[in-house]
Amino acid sequence: WERYLAEVRQFDLKKPNSFENLLELKAVNDAGQWKAATGLILVYHQAPTPLLPGQLIKVKKFPARIAGPVNPQEFDYRSFLARKEVHFRQFIGKDFVIIDSTGLESSDFLVIRLRNHLANQLNSLLPDERSKQIAMALLLGQKQTLDRDLREGYVQAGVMHILAVSGLHVGIIYALFIGLLKPLKLSKKWARIYLLLVVVLIWVYAIITGLSPSVIRAATMFTLISLGQLRERKPSIFNVLAFSAMLMITLNPEVIFEVGFQLSYLAVVGIALIQPLILNWWLPKNAVLEYFWQLTSVSIAAQLATFPLTVFYFHVFPTYFLIGNLLIIPLAFLIMQVGVPLLAIGWIPVVGEVLGWTLSKLIVMQIYIVQFIQTLPWGKLDRLTISLPSMLLCWFLLVIWASWAQGKKKLLIYLSCGFLLIWSSSSLFQELVHPMEELLIYQGEKGQAFDYRFGKQLYAWNQGIEPASLSYLVDPNRIVSNQALIPLPMIGIPGVENQLQLFPSPIIFDEKASEIYFLGPQPRKISVWSEGQWRAQATSDTLKLGNYAFRVLF
Repeated sequence: WERYLAEVRQFDLKKPNSFENLLELKAVNDAGQWKAATGLILVYHQAPTPLLPGQLIKVKKFPARIAGPVNPQEFDYRSFLARKEVHFRQFIGKDFVIIDSTGLESSDFLVIRLRNHLANQLNSLLPDERSKQIAMALLLGQKQTLDRDLREGYVQAGVMHILAVSGLHVGIIYALFIGLLKPLKLSKKWARIYLLLVVVLIWVYAIITGLSPSVIRAATMFTLISLGQLRERKPSIFNVLAFSAMLMITLNPEVIFEVGFQLSYLAVVGIALIQPLILNWWLPKNAVLEYFWQLTSVSIAAQLATFPLTVFYFHVFPTYFLIGNLLIIPLAFLIMQVGVPLLAIGWIPVVGEVLGWTLSKLIVMQIYIVQFIQTLPWGKLDRLTISLPSMLLCWFLLVIWASWAQGKKKLLIYLSCGFLLIWSSSSLFQELVHPMEELLIYQGEKGQAFDYRFGKQLYAWNQGIEPASLSYLVDPNRIVSNQALIPLPMIGIPGVENQLQLFPSPIIFDEKASEIYFLGPQPRKISVWSEGQWRAQATSDTLKLGNYAFRVLF
């Protein structure tokens, strides 16, 4: 393309050196002719005035397709955006022209404008900067502006789910309105109308917060529960859960690959299956103790069900998740009790200021609790990894536990032994096929990093990759491979011209030619990382490095 026309789809998001926005392609100019086109483009601009949803702009440069990951286990940003139907990314700076602004009042952007209005309302009414960030995430699901230290604190406290608008938030709103049903003492007819109104409000909130998978799941479930109440029936939680999942997958099959979707359903299944078993361990007579024991059992059940997947994706486990949930979830309930009215009536003078001040103080209190938990020793276990068979084993054992009381115990024992045998055989096979000696070459923008493993010992050499970049270019594969946190350094022994022998590995690295030469016999296998997998290539005594990662087996 020489240039293209596109419609602005959202409000600008501030980045360190630019503004991020999303464009919807309308037409492209190819060899002097305009042709209709479709697609979404993630852009970064530096215009003095913001881009607004509905504006039509002409861009003079063509966008590039988003590249896939270069290194093994590196985050696949291309697939992440592709699930949102975004396939192009471009820095446009100031090299564009706004050619039409008649779409600014289009009803297509009503929800986006409402969400932006509510965000501005929170920004104007909350006096504390940190409270603004938490309120934006907790009430509107906008985590883009969240400070890194704040985010890390919530992760370490095991309550990051508080900041992602999810079933918890929808449940709090549902409980808030349903709790008013008895005091209102409505007739059966008006009670049904009230329930329908609650369902509408839940879906309005779900739409405003962006319809994340966990919110859709919760909104669908509470809708079905409310409809059951209208017919004076109590539907099975598993039927409701299955129907909501089938509905979401039918509407968008790609949702099954979203981490939020997977964690949301795992948490609810864990609570439904395991929480009653944990609850029966203790029956406190005191009402306050009973409330905290209920909350404790829910937290443990959800954590048991989701921890294999969180370790698989994020390699972290929050040690003090139980303390965090016991202290912060009740506070989150209070924050929602103040925050939802603030969103609804915060425009009223004085009322908005009072609610904003109260909300800010509650959030500051929550932040202090998070920071206190963060100061505790061994706050999180990181660099954890789990294989797919081990993850399945964890869930299988939980299902066996949940089925033990009503199931056939002999059959469950046989199934457990069989699954353990399959799991141990798989683990043994992986250990046997794991090579004794291998070289991994990671690719960065300005250089390479080398990992040489001999037996259990790892040696490393960095040639031009910035230390901050190692965390997402190199560390993911080291974690999955159970490699050392701090490898031993290779020793660079100078040779002729720009050559270095990287001892103890059997290679010589030529930085100028961007090549490596193998000492001794040729490697038995050389693979290049391409499209998410290792692809074998011809072996030789020389390897030309390019914009790829390589794996060499000796």
